[in-house]
Amino acid sequence: MRIAIIDYEKCKPESCGKECESFCPRVRAGDETVKFAENGKPVIDEGSCIGCGICVKKCPRDAIQIVNTPEQLKEKPLHRFGKNSFALFRLPFPVKGEVVGLLGQNGLGKTSALKILTGDIKLEQSRENLARMFRGTELQEYLEKMFSQKLKTVLKPQMLFSNSKNIVSEVLQKSDEKGMMKEIVGALELQNFLDRKIENLSGGELQRLAIASAALRKADVYYFDEPSSFLDVKQRINAAKIIRSLAKESAVMVVEHDLASLDFLADKVHIFYGEPGCYGIVSKPYGVRVGINAFLDGFIREDNVRIHEPVDFSFTKNVEQTERYLEFGELKKKLDGFSLVVEGGEIKKKEIIGIFGANGLGKTTFARILAGEIAPDSGDARKRSFRHAGNEVSVQVEGISISYKPQYLSSDFNGTVLELLESTVRLSDDFKSAVLRPLGLERLFENSVKKLSGGEMQRLAIAICLGKEADIYLLDEPSAYLDSMQRMVAAKIIRRIAEKSAAVVIDHDLLFLNYISDRAMLFTGESGKSGFAKHCNLADGMNEFLKTLDITFRKEKETGRPRANKPGSQKDGEQKAKGNYFLG
Repeated sequence: MRIAIIDYEKCKPESCGKECESFCPRVRAGDETVKFAENGKPVIDEGSCIGCGICVKKCPRDAIQIVNTPEQLKEKPLHRFGKNSFALFRLPFPVKGEVVGLLGQNGLGKTSALKILTGDIKLEQSRENLARMFRGTELQEYLEKMFSQKLKTVLKPQMLFSNSKNIVSEVLQKSDEKGMMKEIVGALELQNFLDRKIENLSGGELQRLAIASAALRKADVYYFDEPSSFLDVKQRINAAKIIRSLAKESAVMVVEHDLASLDFLADKVHIFYGEPGCYGIVSKPYGVRVGINAFLDGFIREDNVRIHEPVDFSFTKNVEQTERYLEFGELKKKLDGFSLVVEGGEIKKKEIIGIFGANGLGKTTFARILAGEIAPDSGDARKRSFRHAGNEVSVQVEGISISYKPQYLSSDFNGTVLELLESTVRLSDDFKSAVLRPLGLERLFENSVKKLSGGEMQRLAIAICLGKEADIYLLDEPSAYLDSMQRMVAAKIIRRIAEKSAAVVIDHDLLFLNYISDRAMLFTGESGKSGFAKHCNLADGMNEFLKTLDITFRKEKETGRPRANKPGSQKDGEQKAKGNYFLG
């Protein structure tokens, strides 16, 4: 099946030569493969399109995509979102007593699937057609109940809006249909902001409020769209425990990009694959271990389709480097009632230091000191020259240059992605092939920077940081907003760049950090009050950190990836008894 996609936000026929129509060979032969509707927008007839791709190349705004679905896929889409719009094949299905995870790249229909299952998106298929399509399956019974309004669902959405002036405690009290507000508030650590207005909450606080509000309501099926966003590792584990508890009496479905959290959280997973923005296909349900392994391997055996190249966790890391790029003594800093102590250390050539710990312990403060944005109160305060350009900072520290990607991203740049890149980095062919193309930024060249999504902005910020000539690349939470595959791609790019320099990476995705890091810095302390940072090898740092969370990880035999043990399982108990919380 051939699918033609037109991005009607990009498409501006009033300001172009209608190249999609004038250059189409089928139109020249007399067919109406491309024609313009009453609203002035083009429509491509997929049945007569020969897939030559001329319209794709000729479109001056890069608004057209022509793709073929896999030859093995003989079925029609379950739903399309309009002519020349995204197509979704198949649906995942919730199972009572289990947590079902949805795994895959952004733009493949995971959020849309949730909205279909909650009834927020009306299927174009008739009720009778759907009954025939899913006859004898669990989905048939589910859809019948949904159509008959005999099913109560609760959805925790992906996008959280914080412009409400309502008080947190009042929102929770209104949601509390189970009489469990006290228990949920304690489990998600919401006590300190119950009296605040929602508009004054941080991203992490807003996320925990949304999870609590959903969990307090009674439902047959709970849907959680990206519940780990903005949360640190401890908060992710706390949220996962709450979400898992809901499956005792209901069905639960979760969209999640943090593979370590998904491993801990889910019983089964559906893999979404296809062409982002064009079509998505839903795999059969797998056990969580088998499903994540299949996703990382990049091959869906039942459909005989390779979706991407395998992700390899078995490479040798740079742990024996001796050349020092930067040394610093013990650093101390007090800032707005918070005190930070960082033991002295060093950054070596060709290595990546992974920084992890709970929120509010000073990781970003340390990054800002290292980048020269703020000075320590005591310790190594070398002379620095500092310049700022958008979200990118470069500094000189005794001949050592540092390129910095900060945690929070914003841009007042009035122009396109390409214009911003041209003004900040050198767009060589090597940079395009090694960084821009893998990050999927070339298709965004004509997009306005101000209109980028969170994930698009994050990829752009990573590219700008890595596009600078620097000795040390400092990236604060580069995995935020990225899907699971984009995280692995970003990790590979950072590792490749670090082979000629060094990098320091702060993040909350443990799988991402384990994949990318050679050594570690562990931040401990009391969140919001004090933090202490020490240097250690990666395994020791992970072991100590996971012990504070009371969870264990083991190495997956098939892929070499670290995976979370289910709490209370035999392996979980065996590792805790030996004090081995991380078997890397």
